[in-house]
Amino acid sequence: MTKHKLFKLGVAVALTVTGVSAITSLKTARAANFTAIKRVKINYLPGKALNIWTNYNKGKFMGYRAKDGTIWNVAETAVDKKGNLWYKVGTREWIEARYTVDVGMDTPASTNGKTKDKVTNVATKKKSTAKNGVNNVISLDTVTKESIKKSKATKAKAAKVKKAKQIVDAAVKETSKKSTTKKVASTQAPSKAGALVALAKQQVGKPYAWGANGPDSFDCSSLVQYVFKNAAGMNLPRTTYDQVKVGQTVYQKSQANGQPVSANNLQVGDLLFWGSESSPYHVAIYIGNNQYVNAATPEQGTILQTMTSYFAPTIVKRVL
Repeated sequence: MTKHKLFKLGVAVALTVTGVSAITSLKTARAANFTAIKRVKINYLPGKALNIWTNYNKGKFMGYRAKDGTIWNVAETAVDKKGNLWYKVGTREWIEARYTVDVGMDTPASTNGKTKDKVTNVATKKKSTAKNGVNNVISLDTVTKESIKKSKATKAKAAKVKKAKQIVDAAVKETSKKSTTKKVASTQAPSKAGALVALAKQQVGKPYAWGANGPDSFDCSSLVQYVFKNAAGMNLPRTTYDQVKVGQTVYQKSQANGQPVSANNLQVGDLLFWGSESSPYHVAIYIGNNQYVNAATPEQGTILQTMTSYFAPTIVKRVL
């Protein structure tokens, strides 16, 4: 059986393997000649493990998995034909990036020995403490000088603030008669948004089933249709291909020079799509705080996830 060199310390403790023969074929490898481009932590379901594949395009399941919470070195990144990001964590081992979160390069990978972890942590803390002590002494004079500069700037800033307040007060009085209609509209929108968030979160934990329409199980687009109909009284189309045609386009990756969408530009209730901008394969509901709810996969079901730059939507539509 071919032996694989994984870019992770303590491979045996990080994998769940199908078959005794697979267990005996694995060896812990430090990959001395390997330089990691980044380090990631498996962020899968608690107690579950992530499949490891032979390739990022139509690869085969290798018979063993990466445990949730373990840390892996990444040698290479690639995007499959569907637009999904993958990480290479061995000589020919690949994992899906959307089930990971980035960790610092100084974070140690998991090992078999608890003693080694403790020694590494203690040494790191001692080094950090000594360094911080020196930095505190050196920066004391700098802080004093900066405090003097800030004190001089405070008076000028206070005068500007006072003038700005006067302008704002005058504007408020001028527009007070027009504000009644706007208040009614702004009250309706947040109430719909709040109802959407509440109902979307209530679906978390329900199973994924392709073609299901709820309320006991969903696929990604039926979850969107169900939540908007029952929380906001809106009848959205059934499929992602039609849902992406509704509402105002807030973000398109092709128009943003490939830059991921910023959470500052999103509103509760926005629809996040992945894949082709004209015929996406996945959709989710943005619920604020850089999070979204979606019917993800048959293994995950309906879950709440945090947005990352490595699994960012390609198009965002606003329907509220």
